[in-house]
Amino acid sequence: QVQLVESGGGLVQPGGSLRLSCAASGSIFSIYAMGWYRQAPGKQRELVAAITSGGSTNYRDSVKGRFTISRDNAKNTVYLQMNSLKPEDTAVYYCHAQVVNTTLPLPRDYWGQGTQVTVSS
Repeated sequence: QVQLVESGGGLVQPGGSLRLSCAASGSIFSIYAMGWYRQAPGKQRELVAAITSGGSTNYRDSVKGRFTISRDNAKNTVYLQMNSLKPEDTAVYYCHAQVVNTTLPLPRDYWGQGTQVTVSS
């Protein structure tokens, strides 16, 4: 089994910063893409940023220039540095990873439990 554990959410004022972390553990053979999604109340879950094992990144337009995704392959950890936060960034943020585990040689999707980010004055 594979687990994703997130940390770093919280309450921040507009213009502030937060850093999210997500560590994968368990029966991991390799990890392909990792990323962050978010879901605000009454809205669908949306991709925020993703990063491949080689370091290529992809961002949704509304966070470009403000958010930075990175990963430490040795630690099976992905990060999301969020700067210049806006109230519309308020959501539950979910970590995602495509993992090949040690028992099944095909990539599967795994999700973290979610961490709340609230941007408010």
